[in-house]
Amino acid sequence: MKQLEEEFGMDRAIEIETDDEDDEAERVCHDNDDDNESDITGLSRVPSHDFMDPDIAPSWPQSYRQSMDMYTSVTPSVSFIKGGSFLIQTDRRSQAPDIESSLSKSLLSATNSDIDIVPTSIPPIKLSSVSVFGASISELPMPQQCSYSQSLLNATNALCGIGILSTPFALKEGGWIGILLLFLFGIIACFTGILLKRCLESSSQLQTYPDIGQAAFGLGGRICIAIILYIELYSSCVEFLIMMSDNLSATFPNAHLDISGIHLDSYQTCAIVATLVILPTVWLRNLSMLSYVSICGVMTLILVVLCLVWVGVVSDFGFNPSGKALNFSHLPITIGIYSFCYGGHSVFPNIYSSMENPSQFPSILAISFAISCLLYAGVAVLGFLMFGEATDPQFTLNLPTRLIASRIAGWAVVVAPLTKFGLSMTPVALALEELLPSDQLASHTMPILIRTSLVVSTLVVALTVPYFGSMMALIGSLLIMLMSLVLPCACYMRIEQGRLTKFQITVCSIVMGVGICCAAIGTYSAVASMGT
Repeated sequence: MKQLEEEFGMDRAIEIETDDEDDEAERVCHDNDDDNESDITGLSRVPSHDFMDPDIAPSWPQSYRQSMDMYTSVTPSVSFIKGGSFLIQTDRRSQAPDIESSLSKSLLSATNSDIDIVPTSIPPIKLSSVSVFGASISELPMPQQCSYSQSLLNATNALCGIGILSTPFALKEGGWIGILLLFLFGIIACFTGILLKRCLESSSQLQTYPDIGQAAFGLGGRICIAIILYIELYSSCVEFLIMMSDNLSATFPNAHLDISGIHLDSYQTCAIVATLVILPTVWLRNLSMLSYVSICGVMTLILVVLCLVWVGVVSDFGFNPSGKALNFSHLPITIGIYSFCYGGHSVFPNIYSSMENPSQFPSILAISFAISCLLYAGVAVLGFLMFGEATDPQFTLNLPTRLIASRIAGWAVVVAPLTKFGLSMTPVALALEELLPSDQLASHTMPILIRTSLVVSTLVVALTVPYFGSMMALIGSLLIMLMSLVLPCACYMRIEQGRLTKFQITVCSIVMGVGICCAAIGTYSAVASMGT
């Protein structure tokens, strides 16, 4: 990865002494012609060229940065210097500027009011049009500067998700040789993550994935990428609901309802119950508490993995080699599930923009991808050795219910989505609220209706397509392939057009070709598997 980073350009940052704060304030008022003479500290990125008309402000989505920062704004870091306690490191300087003035800055403004930190301004926005139950977007967690350990935990938490439950099933479907795809996709996804970093460095005002899309392809690119990202978040919520329903119905197989002659089986009943439990988390006005709890996602997955190992050691399952070396007919499903495991690109730009030292981002990517890849591969091998051809799309469904470790694992994957669901659905809700007239957002009714409708719609989808593995393969093939492989290369080639070597163009073209082919084949196979 170091060689790739050197090949695709060194960090473009300079260090120049700054004047006092009064001089900095005067420079903020200067025209763009004077921007080249402005002093910028080493932590801020210097734009090499601008791609967007500074007079054109993107109209949608304007809430993306703040809503996605909920994943990264409250991550604790372990400090062994101060008594070894967990400390929440917040940058108070980022809270000092007035919220409204920060939100009213242009996306292409070359100067920043807080010149000594990574820029956090976003496009101009009407505060009344982006609200949480009639509240300003300022109620969302403000961006903070993250240390190396915080950023590493954020990146690892973004990568280590519910895909780990299906890696044994993916190994069963594709065969032992197919697991090489897990490592291959990990390497390629790490490489494209570095490409996103290069795109962000092209302009100091690019901070999110939609920003990159606008820099590369104009306002249409921004809207297109945002829509794909929101569909990905929405689909993840459907997966959360299916996962909860599957594990609850396995715990309570006799649960059922009969309403006016309509019989609801265990899965349908548990899906409705899970939806009613989740719904209040989407209504929350302040999601800070969910953000704090959600950082335990990695710990929850580790707990589930430990339960898997414990069951394999103490139960009658053991570890028995079996399965095919390679299964071409089911390999597309494996491709979709493995690609789903690397869907963190939507938050990588936010993690990079919030870092104290952005130049350390490549090493954070390399370490987080290595951790997640080894974890995914280890669970895939252990799970398939234990359950063989009987492996379910969620290995927790294969665990014997009589063991305490199995119950712990089952309830862990039921409780975890209670926080993840709200954090994943809120950006989608905010984006839809932006499209409504401001007078309809002045009351609490419309936001509640939007969020309730979104949750109910996920229930309808989960009841209509209750296939966890096939749905994961579809999301991975159709959405993650686009966001993690195809679009980073396309944006990078567009932004750096005329400055790339033939080697760079060839590598990006190959990655795009692989992503498009895998997306087409995997999507077709995932849809076909749902119909069988």
